[in-house]
Amino acid sequence: MALSRIWSAFIIIAIVVAGIKCFFFGETQIFTWMVSGKASDPTNPLKIDGIIETCWVAVEICLKLIGILSLFIGFMNIAEKAGGIRLLSRIVGPFFSKLFPEIPKGHPSMGHMIMNFSANLLGLDNAATPFGLKAMQSLQELNPNKDVASNSQIMFLCLHAAGLNLIPVSVIAVRAAQNASNPTDIFIPCMIVTFVGTIAAMIIVSIKQKINLLQPVILLWVLGISIVIGLLVMYVVSLNAAGIQLFSGMLSNGLILLVFILIVLGGIYKKTDIFSDFVDGAKNGFDTAIRIIPYILGILVAVSMLRTSGAFDAVINGMKHFFAMFSPDTRFVDGLPTALIRPLSGGAARGMMVSTMAAYGPDSFASRLSGIFQGASDTTFYVVAVYFGSVSIKNTRYAIGAMLLADLVCIITAITLAYLFFG
Repeated sequence: MALSRIWSAFIIIAIVVAGIKCFFFGETQIFTWMVSGKASDPTNPLKIDGIIETCWVAVEICLKLIGILSLFIGFMNIAEKAGGIRLLSRIVGPFFSKLFPEIPKGHPSMGHMIMNFSANLLGLDNAATPFGLKAMQSLQELNPNKDVASNSQIMFLCLHAAGLNLIPVSVIAVRAAQNASNPTDIFIPCMIVTFVGTIAAMIIVSIKQKINLLQPVILLWVLGISIVIGLLVMYVVSLNAAGIQLFSGMLSNGLILLVFILIVLGGIYKKTDIFSDFVDGAKNGFDTAIRIIPYILGILVAVSMLRTSGAFDAVINGMKHFFAMFSPDTRFVDGLPTALIRPLSGGAARGMMVSTMAAYGPDSFASRLSGIFQGASDTTFYVVAVYFGSVSIKNTRYAIGAMLLADLVCIITAITLAYLFFG
């Protein structure tokens, strides 16, 4: 219900703002750009795709997702039949049973969730999505009210949306392409912000669900994860931009291949019908990809309308004037567009980051802050629409509020660290 109201508000605000600009400010072409505009059109002053072009983009995204989802969910099905997911569930069971008290001991959803979190940590978006959708399907099996999000689903999605990520490779690559003097200087701030955001999401949801986070098992697991991340950070900071990209590629892609061979060997050891299991899982991945098309389409069109109408720019300009009344140092406001659009669209946020670098220079305070924002969290509304949509959840309860509150914590932390690291 909350997502329906927010989505409706985006549409209404976009059309009202466009109407005002057309009839009162003489921007007679704005309706044309909103509906049929193309970012590639040199005559388009907005450089943003309109509604029709965005529909094509949504379908292209889903077509690519079909192959990725089918592949990874196919391998996941082999792992389930061979008992690998239940083994993983037993390993993380002591920790997850405290954080997800409604999930029975050894349930496959625990294995699916840890695969999703691991893929997120390594920046493997293509793998994280199918693992996450499979986790939602597993959690939906335990959900007594199929139309309403369960506590476990909300906890999982809030942790997922916090976007704990070890190496923001794409941000570093863009900064290097923009000839930044030190493309990797945002690495440590990004790592800290994602970690703080994940802990904040855990605390926010735990307070709502009355989960005691001071239990020894939870504290030990969080401490252990922190130590592992800390050791990886210590190694990564010793590398240059090219070294980080090479290390990230070897680690992440190598782990994918390792998971694949372990799954196949597990299936051989258990004497399962490996290829038939893969095909059955891949069919499920295909069905899931088709099922989420309307949700992706709806979110992308609403965001496109909000941007092409000028409503988003009006919000940014209003914020600049607002903060200028309280402090003469408003440098952080120039980096805020990336933070504000990040919950709506990852691609749009990346474009905002590049635009900020082009306008202020790759070594400017605003550009560095924009890079931290881009590497610090996931696309909240996209996550809510796709993941809840994949299991036909209509009432998301407090999930959106909890995610946006965690996003706010990330924004405040990012701004604080930017001033601390870059003055």
